[in-house]
Amino acid sequence: MGTGFMSFSPPPPSLPKTHQRVYNNTSKFGNFLHLKPSHQSQALDFDLPWFHPSDRTTFDVLIIGAGPAGIRLAEQVSLSGVKVCCVDPDPLHMWPNNYGVWVDEFESLGLQDCLDKTWPMACVYLSDTKTKYLDRSYGRVGRRRLKEKLVQGCVSSGVRFHKAKAWEIHHQEFQSSVLCDDGVELKGSLVVDASGFASTFTARDEVKRKNQGFQIAHGVLAEVDEHPFDLDKMVLMDWRDSHLGNEPYLRGSNSRLPTFLYAMPFSSNLIFLEETSLVSRPVLSYTEVKMRMVARLRHLGIRVRSVLEDEKCLIPMGGPLPRIPQEVMAIGGTSGVVHPSTGYMVARTMAVAPVVAAAIAECLGSTRMIRGKALHDKVWNSMWPIEKRLAREFYTFGMETLLKLDLDGTRSFFDAFFDLKPYYWQGFLSSRLTLEELLWLGIALFGSASNPSRLDIVTKCPLPLAKMMGNVALECIG
Repeated sequence: MGTGFMSFSPPPPSLPKTHQRVYNNTSKFGNFLHLKPSHQSQALDFDLPWFHPSDRTTFDVLIIGAGPAGIRLAEQVSLSGVKVCCVDPDPLHMWPNNYGVWVDEFESLGLQDCLDKTWPMACVYLSDTKTKYLDRSYGRVGRRRLKEKLVQGCVSSGVRFHKAKAWEIHHQEFQSSVLCDDGVELKGSLVVDASGFASTFTARDEVKRKNQGFQIAHGVLAEVDEHPFDLDKMVLMDWRDSHLGNEPYLRGSNSRLPTFLYAMPFSSNLIFLEETSLVSRPVLSYTEVKMRMVARLRHLGIRVRSVLEDEKCLIPMGGPLPRIPQEVMAIGGTSGVVHPSTGYMVARTMAVAPVVAAAIAECLGSTRMIRGKALHDKVWNSMWPIEKRLAREFYTFGMETLLKLDLDGTRSFFDAFFDLKPYYWQGFLSSRLTLEELLWLGIALFGSASNPSRLDIVTKCPLPLAKMMGNVALECIG
């Protein structure tokens, strides 16, 4: 659901003078698209332990990618004495995507010190006359703080880094090798793919992949004259469409395929704003998303004076899991951990990495040295045990339901959803409900829904429901 569930990235609200810029006036009130971002992130200043060709080229684990997933797993698995090498074209480069999370999720992981801004509440604007207030703290992840913490853990535990692009992977029965674009060949008992959504290293069913949905968004961290939002609340979703009253084409398309505004107010004149398509198939036009955002900000009286950062987010959602097991382990975007209904990923990745690391350490950190197929089975099933696979089918059913709802149906859905007991809606958004709890959530949601919303469920959901039940049956017998 918007950047809060995927990526966003403002620097700290108190910007140094080098990141300030001369205001750019525009003749079109509210049209900010011509403004260029002024903030450029700086790479980390770390003395990394680099791999050298004179070193041994064989490791226990080779991790491809130094994003949040790769660095987190490298940090966790190296704590057990497992020898790790992380391969990335630029391991010290700051991550291009940025993240928002529910505060309790990062607190449970001991990562609360990596949040550089929190809001005590969130709100959801369903319409001009109805607003939901959510008593759950929300935070912005300080990407520099998080990366520094994880990289420091890697350095302390002896992780080696190789600055190169992984080119090819070759497998033998008990060992795999990664050939890099600089000609270096690294060998390990296990290769982990943490290179992101576009990876070709992790195998999956390409036919079923066509069932993916997509979340797309355009976001800006902007200096504005003023904005209408409370500083103690982040705006999780704003589904209002009154800004499209004089835009008949945009209003019609938004009624069919709605987008919402996600906003994080840092001060009276510094705010992160993002127009988001929660999920669509095929993906909604990026141009359309930006046009709707311009119309919305103009209606809200938000004049963008300068853009500090801008961001385009495109996240595949749902679709098939990777083939389980396979010779390459995956974590992060390519592993299927993205929440199929919301786009949440980073908190789930931070939480699952220690689980996968423990499975790896049990196999490679022992004198038994469990390798080959037994190793692949162990690590894949640590991430995706059968109960997690079944629960994911329900979350995917949620995505399929949302794909069939227009603006009015979406409003009714979230009106009922956020009326559920906090245990259920919070657990759903954080991917921590069991399949049994998800079924109870579905029953409660239907019971509290309005009559039009129930009609939507009855008329539009039988096919997705049948598909979910079929997939659950296949998982159970598989």
